[in-house]
Amino acid sequence: MIHYKIAKVLTIIGGLNWGLVGVTHAFGTHLDLVEYIGYDILNAPVVSDVVYIIVGIAAVIVLVGMLDRK
Repeated sequence: MIHYKIAKVLTIIGGLNWGLVGVTHAFGTHLDLVEYIGYDILNAPVVSDVVYIIVGIAAVIVLVGMLDRK
């Protein structure tokens, strides 16, 4: 189940990114690595959108995998 392992990694990366957003927001700033890479480095907002969609799909895969194991 390689797709499940990949989905778990993507979900962890997404969670870490959102944790970073939350921590930096608490200190009065905003740092979103996905947004930074997509908008600022690559100058291609669609990249950020695609990454967010992929991470969301990965989270659904992980959730379904967790529910199937019960």
